Amino acid sequence: MRFTEDHEWVELNGDIATVGITAYAAGQLGDVVFVETPDVGKTLKAGDAFAVVESVKAASDVYAPVSGEVVEANGDLAGSPEMVNQDPEKDAWFAKVKVSDPGEVEKLMDRAAYEKFLEGL
Repeated sequence: MRFTEDHEWVELNGDIATVGITAYAAGQLGDVVFVETPDVGKTLKAGDAFAVVESVKAASDVYAPVSGEVVEANGDLAGSPEMVNQDPEKDAWFAKVKVSDPGEVEKLMDRAAYEKFLEGL
């Protein structure tokens, strides 16, 4: 699993990256009440806003950590947005992306580097 400074995570399996937000981000948001996932077929560029998560505190964009095409969106989040608070780094993934440049994943932080990054916040 790799992480961005915007608190997204990505897990690469072959050329498919599963993307979501980190436990830290979910904790900062508070109770999530709405999630908008991207449409299948949408082309993403790393850094693009591709999803929206709303909580009782705020609405936030979720940014693509990698470039590629959305091949699956997590439809469960629409009916159960609280999943983001319950299991943000596993079952509450936002999208699966067919990665166009796997090297982008390697440029992201590993868990140890991300945890060190969080210490500085």
